[in-house]
Amino acid sequence: MQAIPLRLFVLCLAVMSAPAGGQTPPPSAPPAPLTLSDAITRARQFAGQIQSANLAVLLAKEDTRQVRAARLPSVNAFNQFIYTEGNGTPSGVFVSNDGVHVYNEQAQLHEEVLALFRKGETNRALAAEAIARARVDLAARGLNATVIQNYFAIISAQRKLINAQRSLAEAERFLDITDKQEKAGEAAHADVIKARLQLQQRQRDLQDAQIAIEKAKIALGVLIFPNFSTDFSVVDDVTTAELLPPLEESRAKANATNPDVQVAKLGVEAAGYDVRVARYGYLPSLSVDFFYGINANRFAVNGGVGDEVDRRNLGYAGQVTLNIPVWNWGATRSKITQAELRRTQAQVDLSVANKNLQGNLAAAYTEARAARQQLESLRSSLDLATESLRLTVLRYTAGEAIAIEVVDAQTTLTAARNAYDDGQVRYRIALATLQSLTGSL
Repeated sequence: MQAIPLRLFVLCLAVMSAPAGGQTPPPSAPPAPLTLSDAITRARQFAGQIQSANLAVLLAKEDTRQVRAARLPSVNAFNQFIYTEGNGTPSGVFVSNDGVHVYNEQAQLHEEVLALFRKGETNRALAAEAIARARVDLAARGLNATVIQNYFAIISAQRKLINAQRSLAEAERFLDITDKQEKAGEAAHADVIKARLQLQQRQRDLQDAQIAIEKAKIALGVLIFPNFSTDFSVVDDVTTAELLPPLEESRAKANATNPDVQVAKLGVEAAGYDVRVARYGYLPSLSVDFFYGINANRFAVNGGVGDEVDRRNLGYAGQVTLNIPVWNWGATRSKITQAELRRTQAQVDLSVANKNLQGNLAAAYTEARAARQQLESLRSSLDLATESLRLTVLRYTAGEAIAIEVVDAQTTLTAARNAYDDGQVRYRIALATLQSLTGSL
């Protein structure tokens, strides 16, 4: 039997593995680029600190539900058997047990009557729940700063990659010029060495830019995806940044929406309820209990021991208890003082939060204004550096400049490009930070 040629065998495998109809599956479309708003929305959905803050809200809700339930009557099933050592009498050794065998099978209804009129615990739980909700916004604002930095780090790295590619192309052109002039006897070999060193440096800069993009995408990908991924791109909207809003407008928005201040205000409110609850220690407590069931020497609805064979065991009883506090060595006064100190601390925290907000707002506004003002100067420097390199290369070609001047001009132009892009990113970050402080983002 003749062996099948290897080429024919491979061709058969390719035909068998091809999809029906001879058509190749269409390539999957790349994911749409993410805007800054998209990145922030995804981070709030998947970031761990937001999930923890949302869980804290759910926990606070359960605390509120428990406090409200404590004000309502409770029903318990009381089951008990008591055995007392016998001594020849019906009651046994312990007279209080009223029998050698005692069975308790009762439904108990208990209510703290004065709790219906005391709303301090409920209000405190509601304030704690409101604080937990505000802390979600607080965590979101803190997350915003991280997302903003990582998002624009990708854009900055991408721009530096473009600049590195342009600088590499310029270095390659200069190396080509020095090679040709050396062959024509118009340049020394040292010029070729300088040009080649410059080319190698630009190649390293290109590699660094590519690594910077990967690292920046890793940092953002951890925050915005449920499972780690770097298969995404971002929208470079740096050149379309909005104008800086008026300071008074930003201050008004920040005062109305800042979560730090909201948390501090709610903390003062909760501390006030703590003082009220602590003062409850001076008030009496009034409780009502109602029992229905069996409390007998036999576990039966009817029947007793000895002469009490016709005794009815199933019945009810009720009791009212008034507990008046008299003396506890100053423990209640200490709890009130402690609660008042917490309220004072909460008021201090509110004052600090207000000052920090004004300081952070002023710093962000100053940073955004300075970055905006420097853009024109950076653009002018870029234009001058571009023209300088063009003229220096022409002078070198005409034999009026040395190679080191061209290298310096290339380095200056690369620095000017990166500085201009950094200035644009700086203004965009400052503007986004200001928007985050004012609740616009």
